[in-house]
Amino acid sequence: MFSSLSEQFKGFNAREFLSQIVSLAFVLCSALIIWKSLSIYTNCQSPIVVVLTGSMEPAFYRGDILFLSLSSDPVHIGDIVVYKLEGKEIPIVHRVIRLHNTHNQTNLFEGKEDENVKILTKGDHNPHDDRYGIYNPGLQWLNRGHIVGRVKSILPYVGMVTIIMNDYPSVKYVVVGVLILLVLTNKE
Repeated sequence: MFSSLSEQFKGFNAREFLSQIVSLAFVLCSALIIWKSLSIYTNCQSPIVVVLTGSMEPAFYRGDILFLSLSSDPVHIGDIVVYKLEGKEIPIVHRVIRLHNTHNQTNLFEGKEDENVKILTKGDHNPHDDRYGIYNPGLQWLNRGHIVGRVKSILPYVGMVTIIMNDYPSVKYVVVGVLILLVLTNKE
């Protein structure tokens, strides 16, 4: 296998090699363009996330891919949102269980929302709401600025590939290396 691979590299001239590098750059740029287009279309910085824990079972399982969007519609009890806390790298996927308006209770019942609406979340599989151990110390309610997006659709278990590559970094390097070799040695 490696001898035939080395023979393919020996047969490359500079022009072919440069062509393969341009092809690799094209693939990477295409992926970036698709990601940015999805971000613009969904109004969401991260339009796709992978579920990393079992806190939302049975609604979502570890490894499920979630597709998000961020609209200006009011948040409702029962919505499944992805939120990000200051100082924490990984966003969290949980269900809205309570809403609180610090100034005007009537807005919540009329379907309107303003900047005073506070949000409380909980994982379906968790015994307590997120104030106990998930929110930053002193944070009792989320505000709209914490919300990254709302779950719109799901692709079950496909995200396990991402989880495996993060749990075992050597697998990530092997997969990336093999993909680069495939692009560079493709003569079409």
